Amino acid sequence: MRRTMGRTAAMSAAALLLASAAACGGRDEGGGGSTAEGACEGQQTTGITDETIKLGGIYPLSGPASAYGAIPKGIKAYFDYVNAEKDGIDGRTVEFIVRDDGYQPPKAVEEARRLVEQEQVFALFQTLGTPSTTATWDYANQRKVPQVFVATGASKWGTDGEHPWTIGWQPNYISEARVYAQYLKQEKPNAKVAVLFQNDDFGEDLLGGFKKAIEGSGITIVQEESYEVSDPSVEPQMRDLAGSGADVFLNVTTPKFGSQALAADAKIRDWNPLHIVNNVAASVTVLEPVGFDNVQGVVSATYYKDPNDPQWADDAEMKLYREKLKQYVPNADPAVPYHAFGWAVASSFHKTMEAAECKTREGLRDSMRNLADVEVPMLLPGVTMQTGEGDGFPIESMQMMRFEGERWHLFGDVIDTRKAFGPVQHP
Repeated sequence: MRRTMGRTAAMSAAALLLASAAACGGRDEGGGGSTAEGACEGQQTTGITDETIKLGGIYPLSGPASAYGAIPKGIKAYFDYVNAEKDGIDGRTVEFIVRDDGYQPPKAVEEARRLVEQEQVFALFQTLGTPSTTATWDYANQRKVPQVFVATGASKWGTDGEHPWTIGWQPNYISEARVYAQYLKQEKPNAKVAVLFQNDDFGEDLLGGFKKAIEGSGITIVQEESYEVSDPSVEPQMRDLAGSGADVFLNVTTPKFGSQALAADAKIRDWNPLHIVNNVAASVTVLEPVGFDNVQGVVSATYYKDPNDPQWADDAEMKLYREKLKQYVPNADPAVPYHAFGWAVASSFHKTMEAAECKTREGLRDSMRNLADVEVPMLLPGVTMQTGEGDGFPIESMQMMRFEGERWHLFGDVIDTRKAFGPVQHP
């Protein structure tokens, strides 16, 4: 995507304008930001001024995926911190408005419209869930509103060329599946795998990526079972999978069902597979209700620092996160990884917005698609944000982890799936 001209050249161009022409007017009724850069003239400034920037997020604060409601607390802590102590982002105070869609796509559309048309937000920052984001990205694209760092790893956010205003953040599900496939190729090259997956784009994306990644290996999938987000329980599916003869169980679920699957696995005494739980259901808050004794040896993969891991006790960013979460969101437990996730993604937005050459919607769109090995302190060492022409995936590196005792333990090296497997293609 073409970058806007550099700051020096733009300021030179601006000098040719009439002295009174200092503002960069918005194209729609909410415009009001300003800049001296002539290259930015006519671009959208709804929701941003020289003093403020308004963002809107959509999360399942209620419903079957309500565990994710912890994420905006971490985001709030970060933005409150930079507002109070760092003069905001580029001198602008951040207002972050959170809406609840209950993990219901029609509700997500309703909330997106409310945020854009009534609240006049500058950008939609974090729409959580593949179904909700799928339901809203056409609208964001039509309105030319950045839909930044959506909280879903669906591969289409990075492979679709018709929605430049929407981009993911976390490793896409195909990349995550590749990490598990590579791990099995090394540790259990003749694995027989049973899979439980959510019957939507999320589940099908990760499962499809896994199938592709094991092609040509000795690893086979012996049984698959799906569930709907409206299902009360996945125990029936787990009982069926237990009779498959599999020695590996791939658990592709959201938190509520991930916890149910872990509990069911623990109850089935004559089935003891290697249990792989996908990252989105790997929080300690998912495992703890099952009982830590029942989840020993479960493996997953991650890309950001776990606040429960003592190796980060003296880490400067982790100490800052703990201090500011306690200060600005005192009811939030810093040990909950979803809070750290929120802090990390807010920090990522901060860096992306600062790098935008035009402080406009178009400028943010271009910046989020031209990230050059951006370091975010809450990400694991060796994990950076990188996007560019033909690459719409900010993070594609992960490291395996195993649950032992009362926390996750990292093992092995960070795996850059770009290098290990090549570009992701949407199945």
